[in-house]
Amino acid sequence: MLIRSGDLVEVKTGNARGTRAKVLSVDPGKGKIVVEGVNRVYRHMKRSQKNPQGGRLSKEMPINASNVLVVCAACSKATRIGIRLAENGGKSRVCKKCGGEMGVLRAAKTGS
Repeated sequence: MLIRSGDLVEVKTGNARGTRAKVLSVDPGKGKIVVEGVNRVYRHMKRSQKNPQGGRLSKEMPINASNVLVVCAACSKATRIGIRLAENGGKSRVCKKCGGEMGVLRAAKTGS
């Protein structure tokens, strides 16, 4: 999965369609991500020492990673992500629309 925690994404399906928000966490095994302010649910909590007031707590739940597109920082459009291999063995994420680099996946090999 090429989506990383901290990326800005745009939701493409569901109730929050069109929303741009930050990714809070990623679960690559299940193919799910948690996006800030998207897919909020209420958790009814009983009073306890940890939560003395109790009541309804709102929290984000995971959504499928296929329902979002990463927003490119260079062209500010929602786009798919590709991988570019460098000659020195480095690997980076690239925007499919403008070709701009979106972060390094693997650093370049140091020769010896």
